[in-house]
Amino acid sequence: MAGIVFNIQKFSLHDGPGIRTVVFLKGCPLACKWCANPESQHKGIQVLVDHSKCIQCMKCINICKNNAISIVDNKIHINHTLCTNCMACVHACKEKALQMEGKLQDVEDVIEVIMQDKDFYEESQGGVTISGGEVLNQADFAIEIINDCKKNNISVAIETTGYADFNTFKQVIEDVDLLLFDMKHHDTNKHYEGTRVYNETIIKNLKYATSIGKQIIARIPVIPNYNNSLDDAYKFSILLKEIGIKKVNILPFHQFGLKKYEMMNIPYEMKDVKQLHPEDLIEFQQVMLDQQLDCYF
Repeated sequence: MAGIVFNIQKFSLHDGPGIRTVVFLKGCPLACKWCANPESQHKGIQVLVDHSKCIQCMKCINICKNNAISIVDNKIHINHTLCTNCMACVHACKEKALQMEGKLQDVEDVIEVIMQDKDFYEESQGGVTISGGEVLNQADFAIEIINDCKKNNISVAIETTGYADFNTFKQVIEDVDLLLFDMKHHDTNKHYEGTRVYNETIIKNLKYATSIGKQIIARIPVIPNYNNSLDDAYKFSILLKEIGIKKVNILPFHQFGLKKYEMMNIPYEMKDVKQLHPEDLIEFQQVMLDQQLDCYF
């Protein structure tokens, strides 16, 4: 069993309790306008261009057998439709302006990295978090990682949007200890506006996870002019209480992914939107606290 992983982050303190290793899987069915990891949306391996390092020596263009690389608006441009991910251009670039995003890895390779820090998981009551992209997008691969972790007595969390058919969702979460469940919007039409998918499937799966007693933390990325009003906070609260969620993690909008859009040569609608900070969302948080939700940053 193999899957495409775009990062394995060790010693994470923000993706579940304790010290954790976070495995990021590629591929996501959502297209959130504010996505901080746009390279995670495409399920395949990609080549990204760091224009700040590129000296336009043309070696990448000359070595590409598929004519997938060209100069557009005085910048190196990669046509991902023509690119076969042979990585010849990456190896030819001495300036390291080209980088491979995503790597095909066996379950055994991932578990080997995970096991390196098992002592830290035990001491801190931590474990492993499988994230994305969307973990449900590589369900079989994720299940194998989960199963191997459980065999080694390692706690497993997943960060998920919950957007998958019911059977896939049910199978993936069966042995998961914690769900970090991303909630983009309470209104299905607004959900589609921001992510290009409606939220009925997400709500259905979340209700199921609650009904079988799974530990769940709702994570709400608060985005300016999308879901950041006090009315949004109230309606999120009502929805979460109706489902049975008690714990909410507020994630203020940030611009950490800005450079990645430039490296991928794709437009970023949120480019000029000001970042939010916890102090900007105190009233938003208070609405949720008033509804008896355990709401924190």
